Order: sequence, then structure tokens, then C-alpha cells
Amino acid sequence: MNWDEIAGTWRQFRGKVKERLGKLTDNDLMTSAGRREQSAGVLQREHGSAKAQSNTQFGAGAPTLIL
Repeated sequence: MNWDEIAGTWRQFRGKVKERLGKLTDNDLMTSAGRREQSAGVLQREHGSAKAQSNTQFGAGAPTLIL
């Protein structure tokens, strides 16, 4: 797990809290902002795992070029 995944998970959690607070206070703008933040967190978490996966797949077998 890298920092992108952790930040994405945190952002997703923060979005859930905003969404629930928006529903509790009947604030549609806060509810939609929470959903948007959740989506951004999912994308960030997935991007972080994809980046880590590509580093392990391509980093181990790639030869280094020395000039």
C-alpha cells in the first residue's frame, strides 16, 4: 500500500462523512459534494494501486541503461 492508496481511502471516507452530513441537514449541495469526493477518492486509490503494480511488474525486470 502506497501513499496514493492511503490518500484515496481517506478522501473516500471524508466524502462519505460529507454525504451523510448533507443528508442529515437536508443540504443537497453538501450531499453532492460528498459523492463527488467519494468518486475522486476511488479514482485516486485505484490510480495508486495501478502505479504500485506497474512499478513492481516493470521495475524488477527492466534493465538499466548506463551512459
